[in-house]
Amino acid sequence: MKALFIGGTGTISMAISRLYLLKGHELYLLNRGSRNDELPEGAVSLIGDINDEEKVLELIEGMHFDVVCEFIGFTPDQVERDFRLFSGRTDQYIYISSAAAYQKPVANYMINEGTTLANPFWQYARDKIECEKVLLRHFREDGFPVTIVRPSHTYDERRLPLDVEGRKGSWQVIDRMLKGKPVLINGDGTTLWTVTFNRDFAKGFVGLMGNVRAIGEAVQITNDESLTWNEIYQATANALGVPFRPYYVTTDFLVETGDPGLFEGLWGDKSNTVVFDNSKIKRLVPGFVPDINWSEGVRIALDYIMSHPECQVPDPEFDEYCDRVIEALETAKKLVRS
Repeated sequence: MKALFIGGTGTISMAISRLYLLKGHELYLLNRGSRNDELPEGAVSLIGDINDEEKVLELIEGMHFDVVCEFIGFTPDQVERDFRLFSGRTDQYIYISSAAAYQKPVANYMINEGTTLANPFWQYARDKIECEKVLLRHFREDGFPVTIVRPSHTYDERRLPLDVEGRKGSWQVIDRMLKGKPVLINGDGTTLWTVTFNRDFAKGFVGLMGNVRAIGEAVQITNDESLTWNEIYQATANALGVPFRPYYVTTDFLVETGDPGLFEGLWGDKSNTVVFDNSKIKRLVPGFVPDINWSEGVRIALDYIMSHPECQVPDPEFDEYCDRVIEALETAKKLVRS
C-alpha cells in the first residue's frame, strides 16, 4: 500500500508513520522536513509547503496514492485545497478531525459517531465541524473517498495529557509536583476523561487505511478507559513519588483570568464528562484493542521526560499564574469568613 501523509511527525501522526513503515508499506511525507530524521528508515520525504499548490503538484506529478492522510488541516479552505490537489489522485482521503467537535455541553455523556456536532465554546472545534461538512459534501456530490477520524486527548511519551497547563506544555505542572506545590485542577476533579496513547491510536488508524468499509464514514478512536481528572493527576503524582496536592478552580475563573484563549478547551472540551463508545472502530478493525492504560502510559511518558532535558521546558509565567490564583482564592476565603 502506498500512502501520502500531510505532516506525519506530530504526536498522533508520528506513531502512525512508524507503525505503517513497520508493516512494510510505502510512505511519502509531505512537510517541511523539520522532524523527518526521527522516523524509521524508509519514508520518502517530499519537502514543501502544502499551501503552495503549484509546488505540491510538481512534487506528486504522475503519482497516485492508495491513501492520503491529512494531519494538519484545521480550516475549511485547507480541506478545499486538499480536494483540488488529491481528487482523482487517491483511493482514500483520511481527515483527522477531533472529538472536541461533539456537542458541548453534552446532552449524553456516552459519545458515539452519531452524537450531534456543535461546540459554541471553541473556535478550533467549530472549524473542525466545518471541515467535516465540506468533505462530506464532496463525498456525496463528487465521490471524493473521504474517511473522517475523530481522536480525543491523544498523547505520547514527550508530554502528559493534563487539563490545566501553560502554553509550553506539561513540564511546569510536573515541576510544581516535584517541588511540593499545589497544582490547579479544573472544577472538582471528578469529570470523566479519556486519554489515549498514540501507539494505541495508530493501531486503529492503520486498520482504517485502505479499508473500503471506512469510505464515507466518521470514526472515533480512543482508549476504552475513562478516568476522573483526580485519578489522572493522582497517578502522575504516584509515578513521580510525590504527594498529590490538588487546588480546585472553577472553569469560568480559569477562563476569565488566564492567558486569553489558553483555556478555551476547558469550556469546549475538558470540563465535560464524556465516555466514548468504540464499537464502530472495533467493527471496522477487528482485533483493535487499546492496551496501554493510564497507569502504564504515565510512567512511559515520565521516564522519557525525566531523561530528556529538552522536554523540560520551564514556563515561569504559568507558574506565577498558578501562585496568583491560589493566593487570590485563599484571600477571598479569608474575607468571606471574616
